[in-house]
Order: sequence, then structure tokens, then C-alpha cells
Amino acid sequence: MDAVTGLSHGSPLDRPDPPPHRGNLDHGSPPPHSGHVGSPAPPPHRGRLGHRAWWVAAAALLAIVVAGAFSTLPGLLTGPLHREFGWSRGSIGLAASVNMVLYGLTAPFAAALMDRFGMRRVVVVALLVIASGAALTSVMATAWQFTLYWGVLVGLGTGSMATAFGATVTQRWFVRRRGLVTGLLASGSVFGQMVFLPALSWIVDRHGWRPSLVTLVLAACATAPLMWLVLRDHPADVGREPYGADRHVPRPTPAEGAGRRAIALLRDAARTRPFWLMAGAYAICGASTNGIMWTHFTPAAHDHGMPATTASSLLAAIGVFNVIGTVASGWATDRRDPRRLLAVFFALRGLLLMCLPMLMSATVQPPMVGFVVAFGLLDLATVPPVVALCREFHGDGGAVVFGWVGAAHQVGAALAAYGGGAARDAFGTYAPVWVTLGALCAAAALLSLLVRRVSPAGRTRLTAVDRL
Repeated sequence: MDAVTGLSHGSPLDRPDPPPHRGNLDHGSPPPHSGHVGSPAPPPHRGRLGHRAWWVAAAALLAIVVAGAFSTLPGLLTGPLHREFGWSRGSIGLAASVNMVLYGLTAPFAAALMDRFGMRRVVVVALLVIASGAALTSVMATAWQFTLYWGVLVGLGTGSMATAFGATVTQRWFVRRRGLVTGLLASGSVFGQMVFLPALSWIVDRHGWRPSLVTLVLAACATAPLMWLVLRDHPADVGREPYGADRHVPRPTPAEGAGRRAIALLRDAARTRPFWLMAGAYAICGASTNGIMWTHFTPAAHDHGMPATTASSLLAAIGVFNVIGTVASGWATDRRDPRRLLAVFFALRGLLLMCLPMLMSATVQPPMVGFVVAFGLLDLATVPPVVALCREFHGDGGAVVFGWVGAAHQVGAALAAYGGGAARDAFGTYAPVWVTLGALCAAAALLSLLVRRVSPAGRTRLTAVDRL
């Protein structure tokens, strides 16, 4: 076992391949940027699906899928916890809000910790933390314990495997297909919801809410050793070049002071206009997806007489189309202006949310099916364009900066999770919430168009006009 990298040299997967072609490129120069009009042409394609990068991406996808399953549960627990303990929907929503805030705030620090200690160590510890939080939640008796166990522990663990983790994987292991891989990894969280949600709903309905938590604990514990065996931190660890590169990229020196680096990158990014525009738009993104749909759609549908299991199945169906939409968005981001893609996605999502109150009924009607398909295609489609913009503006620090933008996403989600429950308690309906969020999505579309492009010669530095 290597004391620095933690690699086991006896595993066949870890044996270096033959030395890669190094070409005549300067080893200190960054890999060529790809994915935007006007950027330098990418190097010729030299890898296949057997390239180790795809195995690492598959391992990362599995971890993200399992972490994503945890985000489905608050919506299923709202009714059972209200009935068993008499807690208000607002207090239940508070725990979900704390979870979402910490999910977002943890991401940039987790990305910096991955630069210091490696992705594998951080992800394995995160899986064990979320397993511990879910296990303790199954024996809770008071609302503050729900906030501590689910809100804090599960929020910290899942935040370490947020989309910033996927951005780190693509930045280290891929030169080509970055947008596509970003879309695949971003869809993992919703794919986890799609896979686990129907089963968890059935378990809650037939056996109660506690066995559903135990199911997630077992899934997290089973995934942790697989991550240790397959996930690797950098192509140089196994003697490979990044996918699509024509030269070897040496492993960077572990970054000291992960927390200081995350704060320093935030400080630099916060001095720029594009960061605040992206953060504002992404906060609205979080409010209109995680914050309201995954927390309040099931109880909202139940208010109209729809069984909770049916509503959960609709959410799972949204997850199916979410995977398709996010992968397609990644493909489009490699070829189109990400700002305009974001504007289109937000505008269409806003129209759908404004129409939702008219589509709710006790049974699943064709208009609701259309909503499920369209919303699923748009739900996480915003991730690849935002990752691309963060990389375009902030270069090697793009993954950490995206973590901070993702923190804004989760703050918006937390406000919607709490505000949605409070609005339901106050007005007896979710209709004002859907309309308000639809209007905010229109504002997010405008914010997206205000983000300036960076010239090919200065993709990692903002021009003076973009400084605040």
C-alpha cells in the first residue's frame, strides 16, 4: 500500500499501462480546453470505453446514485412523521432545509479536500457518515434529533458527493467528452431517486418509515468498499493519460490548506460579476427543483387525492427523463453557448411550474404525464452548462467554484423546502408556491443571458469589464 496515494499495487486494475505518448507539448501547460465555439481544437481521440477514466466515472456515478437516494426520503417521511410524532410540516421541512444548506456548503470544501487527500478517501468517509446519520434517524424521538441526524450528518455526507465531485472527476480524468460525462454524473443523483424511490415508497407504505432508512444504510455501507477498490484520484496513479489527451499529465502536488484554498477561490470569484449572476440563477434552480419538487410534490399531490405511492412513481418517472435530459444537455454544452442553453432551460421550467396547479388531480391524466416528461428533461439539464461556465472563468479552480455556486443552489432549495411547508400550513394549498417559483425561473433566464463570454485567449482570467 502506497502511503501517499493509498494505492494497492497488487491489484490488476492498478498496474500501469505502457508509458503514454508524450508528444512535444510543454508539460507545464494545461490541457487544451474543449467544448465551446472558438476554443482550440481538441486532440485526436485516442481512447476507448476501456480507458480507465470510464471505470473511474462509473465508480463515481455509483456513489452519486446512492447519495441521491437519500434526497428522496424527506418527501416520503413528511406524512408518517406528522402522524406518529405530531410534528408540523414546517418543523419537518426545517430538517430538510438544514440538510440542503449543508449539502451545498460542504461541496466546495469537499472538492478542496479531494485536492488534498484524494477523491477516494473523501468519498468513502462520506458514505460512512451518511450511513451513520440515517441509522441514528431510525431511532430518533424528537424533532431536534431529526434535524441533527438527517439535517447535519446526512447533509454533510451527501454534500461531499455533490455535483462538485462529478466536476472534479471530469476535470482530472477527461479532456474530451467533458460535457457528456458531466451530464452523466449529474444525472446520477436523480437516477438514484428513480431507482430507490418506488421501493422506498412501497417500504414506507407496507412496513413503516424506519425500514426504509435501514435500506439506505445498507446501500451506503455496501458501496463504500467498492469505492475503495475502483475509484482512483488521478490518471497518473495508474500510469495513464486523461481520456482524450495525447500526453502524460503528472499528478499535482497535494494542495495544502484545503479550507483556505476553498475560501480563497470564493474570495476571488466573489469579486466577479459572472459568479454572482450564476449563483443567483442557480439558487432559483435549487428552489424550483430539489427544494420544492423532491420535498413537497408528493404531499401536494396527496392534497388533491392522489395516493402517495402514485405521486412517488411520478417523481421516479421524472427521474427517468432527467437522466435523458441531463446527458443531452451535456452533449449540447460541448457544442453550444452554455448561457443560452441555461436561459432556455429556465424559461421552459418556469412555464411548467406555473401550469402545475391546473394539472393536479386524484388520478394521473395525460397533461400530468406531459408535465412529468418535460420537467424531467429540464430538471438537471442546468448542471453541465454551469460546470462549463465555472471551468471557463476559473480554470483549474472551476470545480471548487462550482461547489460554491452549488451552495447557492442548496440555499435556494432550503428556502423553498421550508417556505413551501410554511406556505402550505398558512394557505392550505401549494398553488401560490408553484406560481412564485415559475416567475423566479423567468428571472433566472435573464440572469443567465447577462453572463459574459470569455475570449479564447483568456478563458481562465476575467477581463476588467467583468470585475465588480
